Amino acid sequence: MRNLNGMVAWVTGAGTGIGAGAAIALAREGVHVILTGRRLEPLEVVAASIRESDGNVEVAQGDAMDRPGMKKIAADIVKAHGKLDLLFNNHGVNVTDRNWGGGNLDGWDEVIDVNVKGAYNCAHAALEVMRPKGEGTIITTSSKAGVGYSPRAGVAYGASKHAVMALNQLMNIEEGNNGIRACVLSPGEVDTPILDYRPIPVPKEERERLIQSDDMGEIVVFIMKMPARVTLNEVIISPTYTRKLQPGEG
Repeated sequence: MRNLNGMVAWVTGAGTGIGAGAAIALAREGVHVILTGRRLEPLEVVAASIRESDGNVEVAQGDAMDRPGMKKIAADIVKAHGKLDLLFNNHGVNVTDRNWGGGNLDGWDEVIDVNVKGAYNCAHAALEVMRPKGEGTIITTSSKAGVGYSPRAGVAYGASKHAVMALNQLMNIEEGNNGIRACVLSPGEVDTPILDYRPIPVPKEERERLIQSDDMGEIVVFIMKMPARVTLNEVIISPTYTRKLQPGEG
């Protein structure tokens, strides 16, 4: 297993949930972490938590939909630190009106834009600075809704996560010989703020038994500790506890 001390990681969607959990876990291993997200305040909260534990962190606020902005952040990271070892391509959104009956297509547009276009904007920016170094890892958060088909996740979200699976596999096919490996994380239910957009809320006592952001952070660390010659193409994660669905959840 590799020692991660001194590596450099760029984490998107870093202000809450899985992104925050991964950033904290990576910093604990001695990784210098760059936090990106649309809202500055949550990023600063995560950064303060990392600094309190003597971790190395900086904030680079930005929107994954801003393609030039993402390219600039990636270039600035390499200019400041000489390399980019990891992009954790983690940002994502969903909407409450998510099914064909009464679906809000404007909301669906945002889901596709953020989850798909945002993913390839950030991946493309990272690839441009990783290729000259001949090594790098891109981990992208998908979902079990990208492996199967989930009415609970909704039409646009499911479609976006299936697209993310394709982006990841084609990255490996095209970039593996450039020393770059890609892994997609496909978790089941994770206790993050995205659950707040469910049409039927998950009860608090149930959320505590789901996958937690800290768990996902430890998985990111595990992937990064694997030798550069090893690619974990996809990791599927499920809660041990099988939640009993409420009427209408699908």
